[in-house]
Amino acid sequence: MQQHPLVAILNRLGTFVLVMIALSIMIFVLARVVPGDPARMALGPAATQEQVDALRGQMGLDKPLAVQYLDYIGNALHGDLGFSLMSQRPVTTDLAQTVPATVELVLVSVIFMFLVAIPLGVIAAHYRDRPLDHIGRILSLTGVTIPSFLFAITLQLLAARFLSGWPIIGRLDHALGWQGGPTGFILVDGMLAGRFDVVLDALKHLALPAFALSMAGIGQITRITRSSMIENQRKDHVLTLQSFGVPERVIIFRYLLKLSSIAPLTIMGLEFASLIGNAFVIEMVFAWGGFASYGLNAILQKDLNAVTAVVLVAGLFFIVANLIVDVLISIIDPRLRRKEAR
Repeated sequence: MQQHPLVAILNRLGTFVLVMIALSIMIFVLARVVPGDPARMALGPAATQEQVDALRGQMGLDKPLAVQYLDYIGNALHGDLGFSLMSQRPVTTDLAQTVPATVELVLVSVIFMFLVAIPLGVIAAHYRDRPLDHIGRILSLTGVTIPSFLFAITLQLLAARFLSGWPIIGRLDHALGWQGGPTGFILVDGMLAGRFDVVLDALKHLALPAFALSMAGIGQITRITRSSMIENQRKDHVLTLQSFGVPERVIIFRYLLKLSSIAPLTIMGLEFASLIGNAFVIEMVFAWGGFASYGLNAILQKDLNAVTAVVLVAGLFFIVANLIVDVLISIIDPRLRRKEAR
């Protein structure tokens, strides 16, 4: 019996809600048991104990932990994630400014992964144990082993040396006078406003950090695509198609690639979710000012509300990415739905 896709999605959503609740409890408790008084850190060593106690009262830190958690969740359900001691603004305001920058960077990085890794994996599998395969394996190993910050710095140096005028920091040239748009995604807002000069400049700013951020994923997905292709080449139905004289390109792109796309697609979804939280090195190198670097600064400053919100948002991205991947895989391979329905 095959399970309806909507039922499978609802089952996963129920699981993901429980995961978010568990994650919120875990990060809320951990953020408060880590040594260091956030009120003292916010006011500095010159503040009096009375001032520190007053700020602790404003932050609700003098209440029992369970009461603090219930208050936080109640406010969060109404869109209030608290006040950031680091930026002196509501955390929702900070997230609205930083999340689009990181998501845009990560989305372009994932596009790089798809456009580069899948063809490399297919070529390496097709020319197995031949020079093209060896080149692909060397490139994939390089991407996996070399740290992303080294790629970032190297790309900056190469651009500064050989590409005169190519932007190496920031998201956009301030001389364009761009005031922002409703979504916070420069590419989307620029196209909606008809400012294609802004779109082109944003793409130029995105190229280097997105490529540096995607290198590890490119290496990993290339290797997995190659392995999946080689494994599925031995399947009976592929051998049957070959024996019937079906052209090689038809076998690869119509049958073999679809069958081999499940593992790379799963990794790509996980890469998207993990890059949301792990992009801080690239953001620091390229002065990107995104969500990941905001979260790192919040942790260093022990800004409780900001830390909790950052982890919850990162967890939400991870859950959504997994849900999308699960749906796509169930569409590609209906056998998975039949397994879940048993």
